[in-house]
Amino acid sequence: MQNRIKRTVHRGILHIEKSLLLFIVAGTVWAAGYDIVAMFSGQGKMALADLFLLFIYAEILGMVGAFYKDHRIPVTLPIIIAITALTRMLVLTTKEGEAISIIYESSGILILAVAAFVLTQKERISLHKLGIGDEK
Repeated sequence: MQNRIKRTVHRGILHIEKSLLLFIVAGTVWAAGYDIVAMFSGQGKMALADLFLLFIYAEILGMVGAFYKDHRIPVTLPIIIAITALTRMLVLTTKEGEAISIIYESSGILILAVAAFVLTQKERISLHKLGIGDEK
């Protein structure tokens, strides 16, 4: 009886998780479509910040796709999305922004890049210990 309840709860959580991921995909596609239409209906000019925003949408979709493929989200993907978001903020605020804000945003990018590097190296070492890593 307890195993049946555990399986039912587990299946319920998996369905909720998949529903939320589908909602994230639908919301991302909708937001990207909305922004693409806004880019073309506006001045007819696409700025670098707009491209970074589209790249963030693509990375979010890639993260959901990675989850469906491997049933896990690599920790580096959200870090890369955060780096892209900070880069977009940096591009948007560089001209009229205060110097200290630029330093903070750049420092955040550097910290996230170091974290991504460390996590990538840790994963490579872990996979090598398991005998799954690259044969380099």
